[in-house]
Amino acid sequence: MFYSIKEVSERYGVAPKSIWRWIREGRFPKPLKLSPKTARWREADLQAYEEGLEK
Repeated sequence: MFYSIKEVSERYGVAPKSIWRWIREGRFPKPLKLSPKTARWREADLQAYEEGLEK
């Protein structure tokens, strides 16, 4: 399953700008770029990120 920026930001309870900032800072997985204006995150990447937070 793939998630849009809106879905990812809702999942973590933050604004989309925060997600993009975390990516720039290297703190969040980068999305797959499906086109120049379309980015999606894989469920597996988000789960791996969450597992890393639990440690």
